[in-house]
Amino acid sequence: MIEINNNTNIKDYIDSNRYNDISKKDSKDLQLKLIPKIEQFVEHMYLVILKLPRTEKFNIGQDFKSVMHRCLEHIIYLSLCNDRKEKLYYCSLIDSEFKIQRIYIRIMYKQRYINEKKYLYCISLLDELGKMLGGYIKYAKNN
Repeated sequence: MIEINNNTNIKDYIDSNRYNDISKKDSKDLQLKLIPKIEQFVEHMYLVILKLPRTEKFNIGQDFKSVMHRCLEHIIYLSLCNDRKEKLYYCSLIDSEFKIQRIYIRIMYKQRYINEKKYLYCISLLDELGKMLGGYIKYAKNN
């Protein structure tokens, strides 16, 4: 059981916990590091979707949410599988979901549903996730 002081903010504890640096030595550890990063991305994107125009919230917003849910599902499957080919398969699915999300974010920006600051932040979060996934793919191919 983890004990937290009364002075410690739970969000600070979660952020400062074991998810900060990437170690390529342990594949399970790397898979688990994807989860809080994708949670951070999903959290931010839900806030972005809430601020979309009403009609777009139910069109592009709904499509984007379904892509995020599939991506989360693939990450969970990746963390549960043991076969190398299966891991690479799920990695390719996650990578394709990231590319789809990137396209949706670009469309939101071009249609001026989000401003440049939100666009750059969303893309930077996706880039970070992509780099983590790319490192995991290289690790999985070599081991």
